[in-house]
Amino acid sequence: MKMLDCSALSALVLMLPFAVLRAADAAKDGRPAGKVVLVLHGGAGDLPGQKVPPEVDKQYRDVMEKALRAGHAALRREKGTGLDAVEAAIRVLEDSPLFNAGKGAVFTHDGRNELDASIMDGATLACGAVTGVRTVRHPIALARAVMERTPHILLAGQGAEDFATEVGLERVDNEWFSTEKRRQQLQRALEAREKASGGGTVGAVVLDRQGHLAAATSTGGMTAKRPGRVGDTPLIGAGNYADDRTCAVSGTGTGEEFIRHGTARAIADRMEFSGLSAGEAARDVFEHVMAPGDGGAIVVSSGGELALVFTSEGMFRGAADADGRFEVAIWDD
Repeated sequence: MKMLDCSALSALVLMLPFAVLRAADAAKDGRPAGKVVLVLHGGAGDLPGQKVPPEVDKQYRDVMEKALRAGHAALRREKGTGLDAVEAAIRVLEDSPLFNAGKGAVFTHDGRNELDASIMDGATLACGAVTGVRTVRHPIALARAVMERTPHILLAGQGAEDFATEVGLERVDNEWFSTEKRRQQLQRALEAREKASGGGTVGAVVLDRQGHLAAATSTGGMTAKRPGRVGDTPLIGAGNYADDRTCAVSGTGTGEEFIRHGTARAIADRMEFSGLSAGEAARDVFEHVMAPGDGGAIVVSSGGELALVFTSEGMFRGAADADGRFEVAIWDD
């Protein structure tokens, strides 16, 4: 992965065409009145744009657009919420073999797929997560069910699988998640021809028309990970966080680093206790806390400001708002 120094990193924050969205007509408490902002990511990493055939580039952009439209459509419904939007968007990405979530997830060391997901409601701080799931088609739906239908936050392994059966979520054989691309990636990792990677994690953050925030993240983890390994995605405050007082965050990168530093919550804390903007807070964490090359994050604040930061060549990303903005990007475009 290409590493960028701090000065280069700074240029990637708030400088892209959709990197800051400020909603007009803000309410007195700082939350936009009736405005919506939706942001997605499909992972950050070493993305050699010049080496990707145009048809492959188009495939990625088409899926990101489809996910963005699904989330935005949920927000436009009369009773649509931020939770509906992030779940709808993530479901699309979980069904795509292009990303490391759901179908297309990376393999564990023993050649199986173990999936993680989490979701959080910024209005109430309610949250739900699952880890080590092997047969649930949409882990993000299961995470939401944990949040809304149990007194718990995180369910793991067989317990999560049993709960999926109880609530009637769609199940598939573990083989359904596999792709030939990921099998080859596992083989290269086992032969030490490439570094184990977790690139391709998907996430969504939103500010809905009621002025509430929500965040969701879903992943297959790291290639060749030990069975049972738990990354940052299902750990609230590490790879996923939402609080109406500050922001919603979804991260992607080396999970152990996100866990070690509580990255998502660290961004929110800088906004709450230091008065930093979303962009300033995200930049500060990735410049001064995270190790170089440890991925990135998307952030939307309670005031409608959007920031994204990544320490690699690119990040799959998309953004939409109520004013008609609808854009996707991968590299510097």
